[in-house]
Amino acid sequence: MEKKFVDVIFDRRKNYPKKGFGFIEVRVYLGRNTRKYFNMGNSSPDKWEVDAHSSEIKALVKRCEEILSVMSFLKEDLSLENFDKHFYEEEQKQDISPAEALAQKDFIVYCEEALAAEDIKIGTRKHKQVVIDAVKTYGKLKTYGDLTPKNILAFDRWLHNGERSDVTIYGYHKRLKKWVGELARLDEIPRNPYKIVSVTRGKSKERQPLLESELKKMRDYPFDGKLERVRDLFIFSAYTGLAFCDVQNFDYQSMTVKEGDLVFIDGNRIKTDTKFFTPILAPAMEVLKKYEFKLPKISNQKANDYLHLIQAQLGIKKNLTFHVARHSFATLALAHDVPIENVARMLGHEDIRTTQIYAKVLRTTIERHATALQGAII
Repeated sequence: MEKKFVDVIFDRRKNYPKKGFGFIEVRVYLGRNTRKYFNMGNSSPDKWEVDAHSSEIKALVKRCEEILSVMSFLKEDLSLENFDKHFYEEEQKQDISPAEALAQKDFIVYCEEALAAEDIKIGTRKHKQVVIDAVKTYGKLKTYGDLTPKNILAFDRWLHNGERSDVTIYGYHKRLKKWVGELARLDEIPRNPYKIVSVTRGKSKERQPLLESELKKMRDYPFDGKLERVRDLFIFSAYTGLAFCDVQNFDYQSMTVKEGDLVFIDGNRIKTDTKFFTPILAPAMEVLKKYEFKLPKISNQKANDYLHLIQAQLGIKKNLTFHVARHSFATLALAHDVPIENVARMLGHEDIRTTQIYAKVLRTTIERHATALQGAII
């Protein structure tokens, strides 16, 4: 079999098992211990071979093969120095200045490599990858030269034209700002556009949990098909406090323990890797029994789409998303006088202030405590 001197490879550094993605690279064989690698972006094991047939990668492979042919014809040593001399010959002929060469560098590849190097939790990595994917979709922040105040503002307007909230968009900028700032500190770009552009956080919408009466109405409504399955997943979350990704990851056999008359979920949150210990309340247990202890699978986006239909059929005047279920659990627990420290443990919050944000004390709780206080006054 003829040896390939130029080929396309995937996940050379074994990133995928740890980080959920690997890099596609064009590899040039120059000698027994000498290789040249070109990073062509990230992919997954089931997609990389398709991605490897992009016109950009094909063109690079062809160019590298042509350079090796020229080097062979000229009887030049197969060294990195000689290869680079040919590879960058076109740019050298055009007398591209160092500043112009920097401006042409790939910003998206830089972000992906920077993210791969970060030692962060899986949930945080996914959030940052969403930002990179948004930059890719936008398509106008491709190079270092594109990182101008004008283009950052245009990106901000593009984000606002979607359905993202002000707080979500601020989070996008916060993550992007870190990478852009690092390039400025390394003098890879002439100035940091975020030193000029001001992006405001805006106000987050107040979360509106479902009341017990609304949860019962949802439980009793005769949904069928996908609406029924999404309703059941929502109810399971509302009576355990699990976030969507933890619901989808839930395994009854390995993640539960029985204490007295109750079964508890003892696990680690996917988003933060923090431990939680929470009961499976009766409505959630009914859902598990209904599906023989194996919950239905669905994407978060699809689940939220169906929740909007459920909201309309029930006539609920609250914006239903899957996260509302988790918030409803926290509020329900506080309404029944579960100490906030215990609620924090159930939800897997390391900082009790997070629980205070999620779990607004209901007015009925205040009224009940006020009545008890009045009765205690002599």
